[in-house]
Amino acid sequence: MSLQKNPLLGYAALFGAIALLPALGVYPIFVMKVLCFALFACAFNLLIGFTGLLSFGHAAFLGTAAYGAGHALKVWGLSAPLGLIFGALAAGVVGLAIGLLAIRRTGIYFSMITLALSQMLYFFFLQASFTGGEDGLQSVPRGSFLGLDLSNDLVLYYVVLAIFIAAFWLIYRTVHSPFGQVLTSIRENEPRAISLGYDVDRFKLLAFVLSATLAGLAGATKTLVLGFATLTDALWTTSGLVILMTLVGGMGTLVGPMVGALIIIALENKIGDLGKGLAELSGINWFNGLGESVSLVTGLIFIVCVLAFRRGVVGEALALLEKRRGG
Repeated sequence: MSLQKNPLLGYAALFGAIALLPALGVYPIFVMKVLCFALFACAFNLLIGFTGLLSFGHAAFLGTAAYGAGHALKVWGLSAPLGLIFGALAAGVVGLAIGLLAIRRTGIYFSMITLALSQMLYFFFLQASFTGGEDGLQSVPRGSFLGLDLSNDLVLYYVVLAIFIAAFWLIYRTVHSPFGQVLTSIRENEPRAISLGYDVDRFKLLAFVLSATLAGLAGATKTLVLGFATLTDALWTTSGLVILMTLVGGMGTLVGPMVGALIIIALENKIGDLGKGLAELSGINWFNGLGESVSLVTGLIFIVCVLAFRRGVVGEALALLEKRRGG
């Protein structure tokens, strides 16, 4: 059976390869960070790629869950599973509140409402005592997960991978369910969906809350991995970052956000080394400061994608394969 007929085989092979990365000498913390942001991007893609709703405030859910899970683990002493669940549910509740207000508008008005409410939440986190303010919530313990000691990076790696696979499976089933087909019809032609008798606002709200909850799971998992939560998690630039990840990887594809997250996070972490290498090869000293110009590089990547890869890396690759099969 080919991968084209059964994409689940391709996903299984992909996750199998990810499971082998630590054995190949890849730094587990780096891959876990990529997985957390990949889940964040997949959750965002569920909203924009399959429902057609562009949120400028998704960092609110990442930050809510990051602080919520961190507080539950450090102050309340909850176990890791309960801390993750609490963080995800807190993000879902915030998503419900924001969604009820935002879905009353469409287009840019929807996007700007999500941005405004997200910034309000950011300033709340800045002033709240339980977040640590500008210092952030530090030294969050990992604890244990169903009897597994998460202080071991390798153990935590496979727990994070299992969480990501479970969330990815949920997104896959959602997209390929009757509910997902209705979301796609809303994205393609909302007036027609309304004429067919669907309560469009209710479907949008459900999609928004599900996306917020999964984004929250990503934020809670990131706090568990890195051991801290900061204001950056809830900042508007993080919302912009997840948009960039989704567009670079391929909006409306299941694997695209994962690829986009890998590209952006790898650039953020490795661009300094790349700059030093280019400086040695070219003799141009300017490249040594490339590590401090991450925003410049990501901006250039965004411009290139808009001009040459409008469907993203995965979207363009799929289109090329489809063209070859058709030819």
